[in-house]
Formats: sequence, structure tokens, C-alpha cells
Amino acid sequence: MNRRDLLVIAAGLAVAGWLVVRASYGSLPALRWWLPVPLGVLALAEALGARTLRARLAAQRDRRPPAERGSAPVRPVEPMLVARLAVLAQASAYVGAVFLGIWVGVLLYVGPAVARLQTAGSDTVTGVVGVVCSGALVAAALWLESVCRIPPDRDDETPPGAVRG
Repeated sequence: MNRRDLLVIAAGLAVAGWLVVRASYGSLPALRWWLPVPLGVLALAEALGARTLRARLAAQRDRRPPAERGSAPVRPVEPMLVARLAVLAQASAYVGAVFLGIWVGVLLYVGPAVARLQTAGSDTVTGVVGVVCSGALVAAALWLESVCRIPPDRDDETPPGAVRG
């Protein structure tokens, strides 16, 4: 996944979000602090999943018997599970970038308006929580995606164009 694409999505939606909030701030429903929390929960779940999957894949790659590790045997990881997690990670990174842009757009409007608008204070808190949760989702998704990548084989270390013997 190209991180530049995520940055472009977030930046474009920040501008669009700022324009929408600027045009319709008075008619928007109240922004509660807990609205972006599900993004944070998903980020936490993906981070825990990435950590667990990384440990299981490392144990599987080492192919050491459980007696050497001093722990219980590690269940083999199904390739389809890794593929599904990779797709989940890619989708979550895009969703996180979208919401990151939207929450930044909200913050760009309500942040400077805290002194003159009564509700802008609580909306600023919501915007900060949204930026943090969305950013955490993007980071966790990128980490999960990197864990799902197949490492190159030792045979693949041959330079391009070289003939294998």
C-alpha cells in the first residue's frame, strides 16, 4: 500500500471536511466525544492482532520444537487467514485515512472558533479524539499489513538477471 495515497486521501478530505463544516456548522448535530471511539477500538484490535500474528509467524518460520522455546506449541497459521487480515489491513488503512481527513477538517474549523462559538470547545475535544483514533487505525493497519507480507526466501537473494545454479 502506498502511504502517499493515504496522505492524499487524508489531505483532500481535510479540505472537503473543512468546507462542509464551514458551510453547515450551525445545522450539524452535536459532535459527542465518543463518536470516533470505535475507530480506536478497531485500531487496538488490529494492533493486538498484528502482534499475535507476528509472534505466531515467527515461531512457525523458526520451526523449532516447543521444548526449546519453553512454551506451548504454536498452532500453524492458515494462509487464508493471513490473506484476509492483509485485506482487512488495507481496507482499514483507507478508512482510517478518510476519517483522519474528516476529523482534521473539523478541527481546522472548530479549533480557531473556540473563543467565539460556545459549542466549539467540546467539538474540538471530539476532533482531537477523532484524529488520535483515526491516526491509530492507520498506524495499526499499516503494521498489520507489514506483518502479513511474505519475507523473501533465501533463494530469492539472487540478484536480478543472475542465473541460478
